[in-house]
Amino acid sequence: MKGLLIISGLGILAMLAEIFKFKKALFPLILIGIIGAYAGNFMEWNNGLSIAVFDNMIAFDKVAIAFSGVILATAFFWFIIANDYFKNSNSSLVDHYSLVLFALTGALMLTAFKNMTTLFLGIEIMSIPLYVLAASKKKDVNSNEAGFKYLIMGSFASGFLLFGIVLIYGATGSFDLMDIRAKISSVGSGAMPTFFYAGIIMMLIAMCFKVSAAPFHFWAPDVYQGSPTVITALMSTVVKTAAFAAILRLFLIGFGGASELWSSVLAAIIALSLVIANFSAAMQTNVKRMLAYSSISHAAFMLMVVLANLRSNATLGALLYYSLAYSIGSIAAFSIIYLVTKKGNENIEAFNGLGKRNPLLAACMTIAMLSLAGIPVTAGFFAKYFVFVNMIGTAYKWLMILAVLTSAVGVYYYFKVIIAMYFKPATESEEVPAELANKTVIILTTLITLALGIVPGFVAEMFKF
Repeated sequence: MKGLLIISGLGILAMLAEIFKFKKALFPLILIGIIGAYAGNFMEWNNGLSIAVFDNMIAFDKVAIAFSGVILATAFFWFIIANDYFKNSNSSLVDHYSLVLFALTGALMLTAFKNMTTLFLGIEIMSIPLYVLAASKKKDVNSNEAGFKYLIMGSFASGFLLFGIVLIYGATGSFDLMDIRAKISSVGSGAMPTFFYAGIIMMLIAMCFKVSAAPFHFWAPDVYQGSPTVITALMSTVVKTAAFAAILRLFLIGFGGASELWSSVLAAIIALSLVIANFSAAMQTNVKRMLAYSSISHAAFMLMVVLANLRSNATLGALLYYSLAYSIGSIAAFSIIYLVTKKGNENIEAFNGLGKRNPLLAACMTIAMLSLAGIPVTAGFFAKYFVFVNMIGTAYKWLMILAVLTSAVGVYYYFKVIIAMYFKPATESEEVPAELANKTVIILTTLITLALGIVPGFVAEMFKF
């Protein structure tokens, strides 16, 4: 809870920075605030208490604190990269930072909600600033289009979510997840009214939109491509982690007793996501668009953990590890993409000859791509391994086979970037410049990616639920 209060307080403070003339001090204040929020979460973890507030509408248990930790760590690295972008653009630093901090507030709420009202508030608090941020490059038509598409599609998803919540309330008489769980257990999922099933499916559709799972993914490639690169990095990391923390809590706690109603639908969504994402990504020439389709594939892997429906430490650990590995790898990749594509060329050719133009960036990008592809000994390999461990005892082994086959296609499009860096002649001769802060973030995230791959049990040991 301390972390949520600190981040929301930082958002309000950022809004006042222009008025009270402390704009230059805002960036270090934000970094200190994020460290303070992380320390606050750490203290609550050690207390071993589930802190429930607002009539148990939100409660920071160990699961919420662990996912909040991933979000805060990712946000810390993101702000360092974004500071360079905002300093060199004509955009208002204060406006952007306040919007991002409020989006973070919504993300932290999604890790800890206990009531469907808080779920909706968390999603809207996180999403509305992102609609603005996606369109924040005001003179760029693609950015304007990205913001407009994200707003329209996000509004439809919110409608589905609200309608689903209403139907579930009508069937159970409560918004509280534990009350809904108790109602399902007492009467049996088969005895629930038909519109209860419809409500679950509508909420599943809405949440799949948030994680850009197929066939609710159509917004993602255009929004990822059109948004400023640093905003794309935020959407692909913080937003995804928060959304999956919410899905885990909603479907394994609230609707876990009715899993036979939604499992087959979720399995179909996962299969579609794996096929559509990987084959579409293989055909892309724009690197941000390629990573947008790639993110759909990773969403499918994380949904497989939910589909396994094992309410155990292994499930929580697998999703937490995957979220951390994917977020850290993506921050490294998008940080390098931001530096390489500053002149506007976002095609894979922009990476041609990067191995000679900037060997450090090329080496770090290689490790990021290998991790996202799931190659040993990177974090991405064990992330997928832990997913398969959870799936092995289920009736959905065919999904594991499909995931392995489509991942082979994934290796192809990730290696296109690596081949361009080392085996294609450079289109430009000058070195790719990088500030010390950016280099530090890229090196740190790369080292974390390797460390998580070498010691994969570290996360499970660190976060013992």
